[in-house]
Amino acid sequence: MSELVTGEAVALELRPAKLPSRGLAVLIDLLVAWAVYLGVTVGIVASTSSLDDAAAAAVAVASFVLILIGVPIAVETLSHGRSLGKMACGLRVVRDDGGPIRFRHALVRGAVGVVEILLTFGVVACIASLVSARGRRLGDVFAGTLVVRERVPTARAAFIPPPPPWLAGRFAELDLSGVPEGLWLAIRQYLTRMGQLDPQVGWAMAERLAGDLAERTGAPAPQGVPPAAYLAAVVQERQARDARRAFGGNGGGGGGGQGPVGPGYSVPPGYAAPAPGAPVPGATAPEGYRGDVVPPGPEPVYPGQEGAEASPPRTGFVPPA
Repeated sequence: MSELVTGEAVALELRPAKLPSRGLAVLIDLLVAWAVYLGVTVGIVASTSSLDDAAAAAVAVASFVLILIGVPIAVETLSHGRSLGKMACGLRVVRDDGGPIRFRHALVRGAVGVVEILLTFGVVACIASLVSARGRRLGDVFAGTLVVRERVPTARAAFIPPPPPWLAGRFAELDLSGVPEGLWLAIRQYLTRMGQLDPQVGWAMAERLAGDLAERTGAPAPQGVPPAAYLAAVVQERQARDARRAFGGNGGGGGGGQGPVGPGYSVPPGYAAPAPGAPVPGATAPEGYRGDVVPPGPEPVYPGQEGAEASPPRTGFVPPA
């Protein structure tokens, strides 16, 4: 991904086009342009057979410039960076700040393209694209543009396991404004893949992420709460706040519909985040539970141990073996 910053200081993540897709798009454009040029040339030769050599040469040069240079510039300007080849390959030319290109950008790209594509058979353009970190040719550098992919495959949202019921609503008053998006992304990636990690490695990663999260929020993690469960509960609290902002004070907009608010989460009708320490419907606190420590419970059963046929915990938040 390439992060671009707009004039409004909004970061955009755009995927620059690779050299093979750009080369295929240019090849399609050139084939179409040369086919049109040859057809127009045959018609001009047939209609200007009575002209002298100088006039015929002037008409030939004008048709060359108009069809192979002027038409591509006009097409990119009117289509906001999408020629026929780029539309076929799912590409688009945009400005460095992510905005649509204008006539001056297309003009510079077309003028420089005559040298680096037509006159050198694309050798200069290929070398420049390979050297550039974002795959830009010289025309893009001088015009301040970038070719990006429009059709990006989307992956299915990974499921984030919910926290234990006795942690629901425990972090309703936590200040999450200082947590950067990069840390949220790292936490979500860990929660979706923690079942695939070695228990010791996963526990160490959860402790490190929980420490970073506690440092950003200014409040230490509750003593005795497993770090993975703490991370899942804080992520759930953030999702609940996003739901309240999107659907109103009660999260669901009164009798509103259901809609996704993040990877693996959706807002049920009439959803409202529980108050801190409030009991969760359908769940009972263990005997002697004070609310500040992990409630006692049976030890987790791992494959190979006695009673391994028992069902594993539904949340998956267990200490390492």
